[in-house]
Amino acid sequence: MFDWIAGLIDMGGYWGVVGVMLLENLFPPIPSEVVMPMAGYLAALGEFRLVPVILAGTLGSVLGAVFWYWIGLALGEARLLVLIDRYGVWLTLERRDVEQALSWFRRWGYPAVFFGRMVPGIRTLISVPAGLARMPLGPFLAATTVGSLIWVTFLAMGGVLLEANYHRLADWLNPGTTIVIGAVLAAYVYRVARGLIERHRRER
Repeated sequence: MFDWIAGLIDMGGYWGVVGVMLLENLFPPIPSEVVMPMAGYLAALGEFRLVPVILAGTLGSVLGAVFWYWIGLALGEARLLVLIDRYGVWLTLERRDVEQALSWFRRWGYPAVFFGRMVPGIRTLISVPAGLARMPLGPFLAATTVGSLIWVTFLAMGGVLLEANYHRLADWLNPGTTIVIGAVLAAYVYRVARGLIERHRRER
């Protein structure tokens, strides 16, 4: 995983950073915690400039968030709940998961989007209830952009500060990310199987 991410950034330059950060938002097992420190490290070596790297990472992050926002906006709460009831098992989602996310968003609103963009695990998910709740696009983009900018800057600066030791980090980041992805896939298979068994029991 580490080598693949490094290859994409090396081939694509700043647009490679945009693309990888977009994928990170669409496919969460690609960790921004690897992508942006690596880009910051390359900036420290002089292969990139730091400010454009940060802006590229922010752009990719925002584009991914907007994609999920439009998914929530296009479906609406009622249609999404129907889809979750039918197909949620394949997404390892239940109706109560969506209802809890909506309740949390409605309680906190703008701050939920802003702070959510800096919290691993919910960085992508927060965009869906924002769309479902029909949060105006302007405030959503503002909160998402500022939150993403802070997160991306923090990670990129980490790569700059770790310049001298980054190759050592690569030795454990590469197998580490592979293990994480394997664990995510195993958990997914387990939850789908459990959901299918529970549905079969209810329908008997």
